[in-house]
Amino acid sequence: MKITKNTFECRKQNKDTIINHGESAEHKDHGNGQSDSRIIEKDDINTNKPMVRMLERILSRKNMNRAYLKVKRNKGAGGVDKMEIDELLKHLTTHREEILTSLLDGRYKPYPVKRVEIPKENGKIRKLGIPTLTDRVIQQAILQVLSPIYENQFSDQSYGFRPNRGCHDALKKCQEYANQGYWYVIDMDLEKFFDTVNQSMLIEILSRTIEDNRVLSLIHKFLNAGIMDRGMFINSKKGVPQGGPLSPLLANVMLNELDQKLDKWGYRFVRYADDLMIFTKSKRAAERQYKRVSKLIEGKLRLRINKEKTKISKLNQVKYLGYAFYRIKGQCRFRVHPKSINKLKDKLRDVTSRSNGMSIEGRKTKLNQILRGWVQYFKMTDMKGIMKSIDEWLRRRIRMITWKRWKKVRTRFQNLQKLGVAKQKAWEWANTRKGYWHVANSWILATTLTNARFEKQGYLSFLKYYLKVRV
Repeated sequence: MKITKNTFECRKQNKDTIINHGESAEHKDHGNGQSDSRIIEKDDINTNKPMVRMLERILSRKNMNRAYLKVKRNKGAGGVDKMEIDELLKHLTTHREEILTSLLDGRYKPYPVKRVEIPKENGKIRKLGIPTLTDRVIQQAILQVLSPIYENQFSDQSYGFRPNRGCHDALKKCQEYANQGYWYVIDMDLEKFFDTVNQSMLIEILSRTIEDNRVLSLIHKFLNAGIMDRGMFINSKKGVPQGGPLSPLLANVMLNELDQKLDKWGYRFVRYADDLMIFTKSKRAAERQYKRVSKLIEGKLRLRINKEKTKISKLNQVKYLGYAFYRIKGQCRFRVHPKSINKLKDKLRDVTSRSNGMSIEGRKTKLNQILRGWVQYFKMTDMKGIMKSIDEWLRRRIRMITWKRWKKVRTRFQNLQKLGVAKQKAWEWANTRKGYWHVANSWILATTLTNARFEKQGYLSFLKYYLKVRV
């Protein structure tokens, strides 16, 4: 290979593009584009025709600083090198030359990802792979360059892990199809999708767009980095480890092959990550489309369909992204799926447990966080009655832990009197042998530890917050 003088100068120039000094990432607003333009060869990204020298753009100072700041904001656990987030900047500035040169020369070797197991609601576990912080910064930098390019290629019916798109958009599309008469669905479940992706096929798909072989090689190295599980190294010759910044984009690139075929065939579908729903007007049409789609998925894409979880049914019989559907006066409406309600109650039980050791303020803050997040997510549903019921149940649990906290007879007697209970009644209830949960539902606490008192103390109401934010 002939190395020209311009190539040498280009590499020399780009040694200054990775986090040049701690001050450049921490104190200059590179996230808003306030960077030294002289250091960047070309920061504007042509999303129509990718440049061959893509690696240089990935390693530009502006892009790397954005990546560092993004990783720092996200925080998260460290990887197998045990580096913490507050050590990252010093590491990047100290080893700048070494990291940059190895990336440009193709010698960079990512660390194996750290295996973390997260329990799922069905009792199974989800296996995540956590990259080291340095690898996370590099993956994030790759993502920032590739994402705008692939956005032009992705289907409008794909909603997961994409900018300015989310679960609510996917659900609204489901509602739109249902209102057009497409009430039957193929609820498709891909078995262990992230663990079974064919890496060779993924790299081949990526190579159609990415012309810089160094970037392809680097992505392949991240895929093949391996897994450290309880001190044991495991090869990763297939699959895309969940947990890194690049994983969602790679998953969308792979499944975009499916999306493009479904679009070409004229199928009506909604995909959020690996959760796929295909809409038809009859069960017979759904069965016909399922046969065609399953051949594509298991044949060309070499993925597996979970036959037990995949089903063909009416829309009101499925759960999608935690939502359920029903029809009234010919129009599709949303409701909360019972499993989602049970999951919420489990969270609230943990926070209001009598023996979790949380402080009063800590418990209140946590409850309000759960309430805001849950209601914001399910604000498109019709759930006024459910919100009222959960409010009553939660207030009873708060009264229960308050009664337990008072513990001694004397404390209960004094506090009941302070709340306006007559002396005789206060003494009678202070000496009760009834259980905590029973007392929490008694008139003595319902008329003293009132909802208005809880609201004054800063506890939010599910119903009031829902009525405030509902769509």
